[in-house]
Amino acid sequence: MEIKELVQRQRAYYQKGNTRSLIKRKQALQRLQACIKRNETAIHEALYEDLHKATMESYMSETGMVLAELRMQLRHFEQWAKPKKVRTPLAQFPAKSFQSAEPYGVVLIMAPWNYPFQLCMEPLIGALAAGNTVILKPSAYAKACSAVLAKILRECFEEEYVAVVEGGRKENNELLEQRFDYIFFTGGVTVGKMVMEKASRYLTPITLELGGKSPCIVDESADLRIAARRIAFGKFLNAGQTCVAVDHVFVHSSIRQAFLAYLQQELQSFFGEDVLANPHYPAIINKKHFTRLRQLMQSGDICIGGQLREETLQIAPTVLENVSLTSAIMQEEIFGPLLPILPYDDLDEVITFIQAQERPLALYLFTSRKAVEQRILHTLSFGGGCINDTIIHLATSQMGFGGVGQSGMGSYHGYESFKTFSHFRSIVKKATWLDLPMRYHPYTKTKETIVRMFLR
Repeated sequence: MEIKELVQRQRAYYQKGNTRSLIKRKQALQRLQACIKRNETAIHEALYEDLHKATMESYMSETGMVLAELRMQLRHFEQWAKPKKVRTPLAQFPAKSFQSAEPYGVVLIMAPWNYPFQLCMEPLIGALAAGNTVILKPSAYAKACSAVLAKILRECFEEEYVAVVEGGRKENNELLEQRFDYIFFTGGVTVGKMVMEKASRYLTPITLELGGKSPCIVDESADLRIAARRIAFGKFLNAGQTCVAVDHVFVHSSIRQAFLAYLQQELQSFFGEDVLANPHYPAIINKKHFTRLRQLMQSGDICIGGQLREETLQIAPTVLENVSLTSAIMQEEIFGPLLPILPYDDLDEVITFIQAQERPLALYLFTSRKAVEQRILHTLSFGGGCINDTIIHLATSQMGFGGVGQSGMGSYHGYESFKTFSHFRSIVKKATWLDLPMRYHPYTKTKETIVRMFLR
């Protein structure tokens, strides 16, 4: 089926009211839940084929998170969908006011390759709970996952309700020429700008989940062993191919050597002496990104790691010192297992540097000082983050996840997903048994006095 025809058929399906029923939405989410559970092994095999992800990592960061989001939506979306009464101003007496959530309509979800299952499914779940039809575009870079997603969703839904469009740039461009009611995009800043430009043609509302250079600060009061372990986890999960991975670490000069010693210990504990022989260590998605990362390794002196294997597209966790703030690795999002260590003496200089950059998707702080914590939170803008940990702020359905500025706009997860894919209408239901005359012509001083009294 051609893309244009597919969009038209979904619009006709939506306009007939087929997705509005809360019962139908619940059934759709339950079907999806059952289908994911049936196909869990196939999903994990696809993730291993595309990214060399271990089964535990695949469950922890992909299927497990998706199933948790499904449980959250199934438990709460019917309550979220109910009209919400709000207070009515005295000037509108007699009346009742309420907000009513309605679906946007036909939604396009464009997903990236780094978490190819989770970043397709989590927004899809929110869109279905809110009552939309969906066209899902997985990344062509993760071919095995794209195929298994298409299989699962064709097993669950008719194409008029949920459809998967596979392919690459040609299909992306053709999709963005269509008129959608909402677009949800996860990916890089450059493509995000193009999506926003295309959406402006029809004034289509969008969510952009982008990325950026997420900094981490370790001050001299931090628990260094814990800091090293949690930074190693957050940075080298999925071989650093995570939008909220630690991009670089500012470490107070007085603890630099001790921190590096702990970091080396933790990496050896995680992966063993020969990282590239570890069957649980992920790979870089393709040759293009492998080559880019290999070039970035030249931006400093390697003090930990540095091994690579081109035939398997693997790069060991690599820690760099003596990195200039103007070097190549500090000019673009790393998105791989390379970690620059930047010593500092004055926290003011770190704050000034971060403020001068584009606002990051995440920021991480390791400290035991409440004053430092408050200072960072009050002076720096970022999408979200952690104090004394990394990346776990996105692994919950209780809080929204999203960026700010060039790291994105809008948020999702849990209730925020339902809100993102819903339009909330404000409605006043006015009684007819009384019709106060002061708002009508002809205007008089008496009417003006009454209006002023009501609107004070």
